[in-house]
Amino acid sequence: MRRNRKILGFALYEVLLGLTIFVVGIFALGRAVENCLNASELSEEENRVRLLLSNRMAEVQATPQVPDASKEDKIDTGYGIVRLIQSSEPKELQNADDTVVGGITAVTLRAEWTRGGIRQNKQLVFYVYRAG
Repeated sequence: MRRNRKILGFALYEVLLGLTIFVVGIFALGRAVENCLNASELSEEENRVRLLLSNRMAEVQATPQVPDASKEDKIDTGYGIVRLIQSSEPKELQNADDTVVGGITAVTLRAEWTRGGIRQNKQLVFYVYRAG
């Protein structure tokens, strides 16, 4: 009879130990899922900012006029307000023959936003040629 009680006591400890390990595993899994969701949200936010910069670049390239010297827009992306700042300046570049090529404008697009109270930014620089 005593032996059966010892076996039953050990079985109870094994069940409690298994249950503890299971609970710790569930907490770790929940934390991993939370981290994945946060990373996914950050990635989506960055993709929206990249898309804003890409769209503005395409808009500037498609416009037949010389790009504005400076321009600023505030755009609501669903993740907050993004300030899209455009600046441009004329450049005279030289080709391989040392010939100066005019009509080139360097355009800088900068996106600024806040994530968790910390300022974030991305910048894109490209050239536009307008024969004049």
